[in-house]
Amino acid sequence: MDLSNLKPAEGAVNRDGKRLGRGQGSGKGGTAARGHKGAKSRSGYSKKIGFEGGQMPLQRRVPKFGFKNINRKEYQGVNLDKLQNLVDKKVVKGEITFDTLVENRLVRQNELVKILGGGELKAKLKVSAHKFTATAKSAIEAAGGEAISL
Repeated sequence: MDLSNLKPAEGAVNRDGKRLGRGQGSGKGGTAARGHKGAKSRSGYSKKIGFEGGQMPLQRRVPKFGFKNINRKEYQGVNLDKLQNLVDKKVVKGEITFDTLVENRLVRQNELVKILGGGELKAKLKVSAHKFTATAKSAIEAAGGEAISL
């Protein structure tokens, strides 16, 4: 041990800061270092999200735009090549229903399904879904299959 590696004993330094609001003799009594008056001096104060000191907040200054259709139906797309893939893996034969798509994790239980025309379909399939694109419907029928809307 020498002067270069001396250090104080554990817990001997870094006392906790002064306790606020514990009388005038403590040096932090009275206003308890909060200053005089104003919202921040009061008990229970908490600043609201987005509050800018009374200045008009950003979310109210910026103009609103766009339109959100509350009646919009959101469809989950499934391409033809995914259906062909199921046939190639010998998971399905001849018929693909909504339940088949759910079992193979192509869609979730509460979603609406739209068959899209991406990829190539060689198998003759009877496909049941909520919607079909024109290219998907023609490709299914060209392969000798049938497109049934639910």
